[in-house]
Amino acid sequence: MNWLFLFLAFLIGISNTVQSGVNAQLRESLNNPILAAVTSFFVGLVVLVLAFACFNKNPVPAWSDVRQIPWNHFMGGVFGAFYVMTVIFIIRRIGPANMLCLVVAGQMIAAITIDHYGFQGFAVHPITMPRIAGAALLVAGVYLILTN
Repeated sequence: MNWLFLFLAFLIGISNTVQSGVNAQLRESLNNPILAAVTSFFVGLVVLVLAFACFNKNPVPAWSDVRQIPWNHFMGGVFGAFYVMTVIFIIRRIGPANMLCLVVAGQMIAAITIDHYGFQGFAVHPITMPRIAGAALLVAGVYLILTN
């Protein structure tokens, strides 16, 4: 395993937690949850455009090639918007620890299912007893955090 990638994955977890609180604060400052989500995505878009301008070394596909891409391959933006808007709506009510526990539990269940069936072109990694035990322990941990 590449330790840099593992560390970056860990940093993603930290950034998701911090992002949730920052977006909740933006909601309160703007007094508008949807405008807070739009603003968050706009700032992210600016960062991505700058990163693209500075670091992209790949050719940009022709418009005719882009039009051939199946519509469902563009759903990542929809899922991202769902995540950010939902977090903005719920985090102050349930708290960051509860929210992120449930997010991670949902991610783990979805990931194990995707791995088992090889959905979305991923390699098949069958569900095994250790994976089931790990997911069960994760769900048990979520329960413990939510009830205390």
